[in-house]
Amino acid sequence: MTSRAEQQPSPAERYQAFRGSQGGPALAEFEVGYPFGLDAFQRTACKALERGRGVLVAAPTGAGKTVVGEFAVHLALRSGRKCFYTTPIKALSNQKYADLVARHGADKVGLLTGDTTINGGADVVVMTTEVLRNMLYSGSGALRGLAHVVMDEVHYLADRSRGGVWEEVIIHLPDDVVLTSLSATVSNAEEFADWLVTVRGDTEVVVEEHRPVPLFQHVLLGTRLYDLFAGGEHAQSAGGEHAQSAGGEHAQSAGGEHAQSDNRGDVSPELVRRSRDEDRYSPRERGSRPSRPAVPRRPEVIERLDREALLPAITFIFSRAGCAAAVDQCLRAGLRLNSTEERERVRLHVERRTADLPREDLRVLGYWEWLEALERGIAAHHAGMLPTFKEVVEELFVEGLVKAVFATETLALGINMPARTVVLEKLVKWNGEAHVDVTPGEYTQLTGRAGRRGIDIEGHAVVLWQPGFDPKQVAGLASTRTYPLRSSFRPSYNMAVNLVGSVGRESARALLESSFAQFQADRSVVGLARQVSRNLEALDGYREGMSCHLGDVLAYDDLRQAVRRRETDLAKQGSSQRRAQTASSLVALKVGDVIAVPQGRRSGLAVVLDPGLGQNGQAHPLVLTEDRWAGRLSDADFPAPVEPLGTLRVPKAFNHRSPHNRKDLAGSLRALGLRPERGRRPRAAAADDVELARLRAALRQHPVHGCDEREQHLRWAERFARLRHDTDGLERRVEGKTHSIARVFDRVCGVLEELGYLSGDEVSEPGRQLARVYNESDLLVVECLRAGLWDGLSSAELAAVVSAVIYESRRPDEASPQVPGGPVRATLDAMRELWGRLRDTEAAHTLDFLREPDPGFSWSAWRWAAGAELEQVLQDDPDLTAGDFVRSCKQLADLLGQVALIAEEPVRSTARTALAAVRRGVVSYSGVA
Repeated sequence: MTSRAEQQPSPAERYQAFRGSQGGPALAEFEVGYPFGLDAFQRTACKALERGRGVLVAAPTGAGKTVVGEFAVHLALRSGRKCFYTTPIKALSNQKYADLVARHGADKVGLLTGDTTINGGADVVVMTTEVLRNMLYSGSGALRGLAHVVMDEVHYLADRSRGGVWEEVIIHLPDDVVLTSLSATVSNAEEFADWLVTVRGDTEVVVEEHRPVPLFQHVLLGTRLYDLFAGGEHAQSAGGEHAQSAGGEHAQSAGGEHAQSDNRGDVSPELVRRSRDEDRYSPRERGSRPSRPAVPRRPEVIERLDREALLPAITFIFSRAGCAAAVDQCLRAGLRLNSTEERERVRLHVERRTADLPREDLRVLGYWEWLEALERGIAAHHAGMLPTFKEVVEELFVEGLVKAVFATETLALGINMPARTVVLEKLVKWNGEAHVDVTPGEYTQLTGRAGRRGIDIEGHAVVLWQPGFDPKQVAGLASTRTYPLRSSFRPSYNMAVNLVGSVGRESARALLESSFAQFQADRSVVGLARQVSRNLEALDGYREGMSCHLGDVLAYDDLRQAVRRRETDLAKQGSSQRRAQTASSLVALKVGDVIAVPQGRRSGLAVVLDPGLGQNGQAHPLVLTEDRWAGRLSDADFPAPVEPLGTLRVPKAFNHRSPHNRKDLAGSLRALGLRPERGRRPRAAAADDVELARLRAALRQHPVHGCDEREQHLRWAERFARLRHDTDGLERRVEGKTHSIARVFDRVCGVLEELGYLSGDEVSEPGRQLARVYNESDLLVVECLRAGLWDGLSSAELAAVVSAVIYESRRPDEASPQVPGGPVRATLDAMRELWGRLRDTEAAHTLDFLREPDPGFSWSAWRWAAGAELEQVLQDDPDLTAGDFVRSCKQLADLLGQVALIAEEPVRSTARTALAAVRRGVVSYSGVA
């Protein structure tokens, strides 16, 4: 019989078991450098890397998944090999570069972001994912010795415009490179990991759903802070009448029963009741109830958070203008969040970081207003800001010297700016095309900034009450922590010539079939086929419901739909005619004309400061409104032709950027006492249309028209038509999903063969040029060179026309901007014609890749490349921010550099000169510390 002592493991065995649980020697060395012990999920992922396996880590924002990426760096350095650390955006690359330099030293770490190169031959290089993709296609020597690649924010592969780059990198990386993929929490992590196994080999998926810092959800209604879920904190009054504040320690500590990462439950009944009361009663009907508005002003929100010890806070506002306005409101309200000592630290930091900015540009950059806000502990953060300004805001926020930031959602993409509290003003945002609801994934990403690990015992998410607010909607967003990862991959022209040139057409086709997009498509076919079968059964039932003894209901419904289509077409024709008349009336306006803006935010009287006649014959008048706003309008602002109501003298030296000048002239405008007259309603085109009259007569004469159960039959017919349409779509999807990526590749190759870039497996000289152009309109760039459209242009003119390829207007009313005349205008017209021919070629191959050239930045690019000062360029376009200008110039410089590499003389020399002319002044300044 074995004794009890003999059953116990020996000390040596216990030590071996301990070493196995802790990982190998590399992990032990790595942990010594961290102030906090590794969490279980971090240790699991690091142990897999040390064993030579790839990993996919899916974890909430702030959980510390980047530690796994840093361990991959440690492994590479320990073995004397290289590690590339990739990110989706330059700001995140800059930040990660600074982190790794602080840990490993500047001699071992480099940075490559397209417009910035620092120590590119280092053992550890931080780069944007596009840079690594370009390296793989060009066979860069920097790939030699590469052992590890970290793909931070890998869920970005779902991005519609840029996501495909992630899949290209994953597919093309050498087999011996170990891949570390870091992702936000997604609901199909296992599916993504299954795909990684098929293309990268042994991969371990590590999913962590627990937040290291618990997150509590609140709603701010008036001056009271309510818990979103029942069972949490009670509402906090402005006077702090409850014993515990939301920012103080709870009775339950971080490890207690209520300190959970999701703290879900039923929606607070008190919050639901109060929200309904606010929506039900007008202020007058509330009687003795407090008259204070339920939606507090932005300075009041910050002050309330400050009293509750909930700062620092990030307030997400889905508008650049809204962020800037919020800072201005806080300044005008006299809000000060920093002490005298903190103000001095801010000023010293700002002066050091902006020392290289051209002094003459500080005023036009809004430097002094920005500095004043920073000294008070307040800042904005959005893409329209100068990159250096954004970086300073990030640095000061991390140091605790900025306590209130008003930001757009781009801040949530991996940038290291954790806060104690995140505030969402609204749950609706503009996505570039329409106002849409914030998704659960976006809500999670935004609120994930709340709760600083090692500093806060809990984080807080606060949603501001708005009229029509539904607490259950917020609860649904807060309760849904995950979202599926969907591929956005598709072959491009550049990708096709690179693949065919490196592995041949058939091998390239097979390679593309290994994409995550095809992987997901193949998996979804089974479910789609089942749905088609169910729909076909339902259609049989609908046929019975819509049968009529008098005639064919579907034929009658077709006539009815034809009537509706004709009515819609006639309405559009009338609208088009009115737009043309409106455009003509704008062209006729003169300086001093007083007009009425009938709709939108700028409705009311306005005086014309500049007719704004463009080279294209369209007008975008610069006006000043009664409320002192100055800006350009377009025909989109006027549903009917414009008629001057009177005239007003505009001083010759009038400067619309001067608040004093705007105030005086707006006062004169109001003093006129003019008011617009109501116009006569135009006669509808439908009243005289012969075809519409014929269709209406045919509808009345159809036998089904006289059926007593006609409407019931038509309801069934409508259901039948809708389901038939959906089923047809499903059948097309089933048919199209099989080998769908390879078929798109075949069509892309068909276009390239027709244009002379490919011949079977052979890549022509133009094809080799195309292989070195990395731009959404890559084919258009090379076709412009082949057609000689850019020959004979000056450097400033070349910058202007090339900008049309990189720029994309943010608003529809930028569709007809001011453009330089002469060669620039003629070349832009030729580029549009060339694009039209390429579009026809694409359409013949069932493709739609190339975006129409957008001249919206051409005037600014032309002026800047010709040597104009920054203030002059920005003054020409009141809607152009300094940040947008710098970003567009850097994109332009990147493409000009590519043109200089592939073009023949004289365009090559001109492109180099244009590149130097664009990359000067504030554009040339690198924001990397």
